Amino acid sequence: MSATIDFAGEKTLPALLKMSLPMMAATFLSMAYNLVDSLWIGNLLGEEAMAALTSSTPVILLLNAIAMGTAGGGSILLSQAVGAEDRAARERLLSTSFFASLGLCLLLTAGSEALLPLLLRGLGTPADILPLARDYLAVYLLGYLSVFLYNYFAAVLRSYGNTAFQAIAMLLCTLLNAVLDPLFIHWLGFSGAAVATVTSQMTALAIMLVYLARKRLFSCHIRQFDRGLLLSLCRSALPSVVQQGVPAVSTAFLTGLVSGYGVSAIAGYGVACKLEVVLLYPAVSLNMALMAIVGQCIGAGRPDRARDYLRASLLFGSGLLAALTAAVLLLARPLAALFLSGEAAVSLAARYLLVVGVGYLGNGLANCFLGAVNGAGRPGTGMLLTALYHLGARIPLAWLASALGFGLTGIWCAGHLVAALSTQMAARRLLWGEGVPSLPAAAKK
Repeated sequence: MSATIDFAGEKTLPALLKMSLPMMAATFLSMAYNLVDSLWIGNLLGEEAMAALTSSTPVILLLNAIAMGTAGGGSILLSQAVGAEDRAARERLLSTSFFASLGLCLLLTAGSEALLPLLLRGLGTPADILPLARDYLAVYLLGYLSVFLYNYFAAVLRSYGNTAFQAIAMLLCTLLNAVLDPLFIHWLGFSGAAVATVTSQMTALAIMLVYLARKRLFSCHIRQFDRGLLLSLCRSALPSVVQQGVPAVSTAFLTGLVSGYGVSAIAGYGVACKLEVVLLYPAVSLNMALMAIVGQCIGAGRPDRARDYLRASLLFGSGLLAALTAAVLLLARPLAALFLSGEAAVSLAARYLLVVGVGYLGNGLANCFLGAVNGAGRPGTGMLLTALYHLGARIPLAWLASALGFGLTGIWCAGHLVAALSTQMAARRLLWGEGVPSLPAAAKK
């Protein structure tokens, strides 16, 4: 399979848009997928069920982060092999990464099922909603293999510059989930939402497998499994997993802090987190697009083109996120009211979005830098930036604000706005020289 887009040879902005817009469509559909769950749960089952979903979310985010990070780490090496047009290396990477990912997924599923009560208690889940959250996650984990493999195959396609099919698969999956959610909730209650989610995820994976088989875009054989590649894959994937996982740990920590303020606070925070993905997902899409683009450019020996794509993504991302942020801030309260009828929870969700809104632009720019350094084969640098954002600023400042009695508004302000700004300044210091974007020295060899 050859690259779908010649990033080294095509014009910068059209190629960037061709790669990133389908990914944004896919992520927005994924957002719609999650919002549908929340809309049905909030309106059909009420505030307590929404709080249970919020308490379940950090575990789901962490598991999804591991899946996305593992897939993303492997795609860094695969993108570079695609750019270098090294077919033998591509085939070994595909076979080794697939079987390694499969084994990791099975271990995670079994371990998570066994540790569910401990995980939820560690998040400070109130006793009255803990059984609901546990039952939801127990069902969700049955479909985790589908989530893991879907992310793996989507990352493989991205490495070749193919992002359009991911959007199509997510559209079908989202529509199916929208239909199944109210039916299964009516039949099975809160756990029915998890059944609908698992069914939709399995369907998305089935669609992906049919596409890959018909187009003959993927093949792997156990005889091509190369143990010598495992260390390289781990070196690439581990920082990527940390980059994806640390935000999930950060969200879990904040959820634990919010749990101390009652069920309404948990429900409102959950709605706010669902709505803020409108501003987070475009940045994540640019991150993943740049990872594949820069990887191909580096593999082709064109670091100058990689810098061009970084510049273009910064300009495009800034404009898009500024417009989306303005829209979300203007509509914060009516959007929150779509999910919940309780005044306290709605007010809290709207206040969260208003307080942290300014930080999203900085977060988006930081994601562009992260995608570039990851694609250049420096995921460790991206890992350090992510750790700075969450472990160095967001978590300690949120805890301090809560301990000093500043309440939820203090947690929001300290935990996101300051963190986004500090990370953006660190990214500029690391990656910009003389005002001009540049890649790490290792990427220029």
